[in-house]
Amino acid sequence: MARRNPSVDELESGVLAGERAALGRAITLLESHRSEDRLRASDLLERLAPHRGLAHRIGVTGVPGVGKSTFLETLGVRLLEAGRRPAVLAIDPSSVVSGGSLLGDKTRMERLAADPRAFVRPSPSRGTLGGVASATRETAAVLEAAGFDPIFVETVGVGQSEAVVADLVDTVLLLLLPGAGDELQGIKRGLLERVDVAVIHKADGAERESARRARLEHASALRLLVGSARRAPPVLTASSLSGDGIDEVWDALAAHREELERDGELERRRRAQRRRGLWRLVEERLLERLRDDVEIAGLLTDLEDRVAAGTLPAAAAADEILSRFVSPPKGPHVDFERSGGS
Repeated sequence: MARRNPSVDELESGVLAGERAALGRAITLLESHRSEDRLRASDLLERLAPHRGLAHRIGVTGVPGVGKSTFLETLGVRLLEAGRRPAVLAIDPSSVVSGGSLLGDKTRMERLAADPRAFVRPSPSRGTLGGVASATRETAAVLEAAGFDPIFVETVGVGQSEAVVADLVDTVLLLLLPGAGDELQGIKRGLLERVDVAVIHKADGAERESARRARLEHASALRLLVGSARRAPPVLTASSLSGDGIDEVWDALAAHREELERDGELERRRRAQRRRGLWRLVEERLLERLRDDVEIAGLLTDLEDRVAAGTLPAAAAADEILSRFVSPPKGPHVDFERSGGS
């Protein structure tokens, strides 16, 4: 027997009660691309809007191998001990071919994922720019309504426009490796300009001294990069293995949040993010509708082939696609270039 989809009423009450099963189903609904699911998701978000708080949203990024999941596990457990309810949205890389996802973060954050006071949700990026799933913003809103705070967004960290995460969070945390002198050069400048706290991770054992040197080098580099535009982000050292520096990192994150609230920047930042999120969603939905349009599907292949062959400018092909999509022809289309008409 197929499992009955819960009603929006059931999802609303379950989310507000912090029920993990209801949260999982609500997030699955937000991630769905089906039109009927989107209507239900929109209804759910409207109902939850009055219950949303202002949880501290923190983006965690860094190159692969820097230990983002391990760091979040260690910090998350510390926050649980302090009476907080952390949540982690771990965006996993998706296969370009199959769209499948590794979804391995629950196994890398076993203690955090198993604790009923925390919530860990691996979610496929599906190729979304910056490795951030398209429903991440809405998911964070649902978790806020359920009472989770802080909310961490762990990005893929593959170097593809990671600065997008800054449009989803209040604070950007960058993890770096000790001894990686050229590491900053491989990270997009757009992201570095928006880093709020940087941490040299894995600063333990034989790497302690190199981590200390890396902290000084990166602090100097970030000061030069930021210039006088704003305060240079603090650069700290920490180890998830020994636990050293983890509390200091949280203090720095909390201090940044307090600074945003004190200056009124938090509300300004959130308003700007919501505006940009609106238009990003409009662009995404328009592309989906365009690709799903049956009448245009056949035209796309022909135009793509002609552009690839160099016989049709890309701009002309784009105008043709959009003109058909916005105002579909009532009668048979005449291609003047091919028919020789004037």
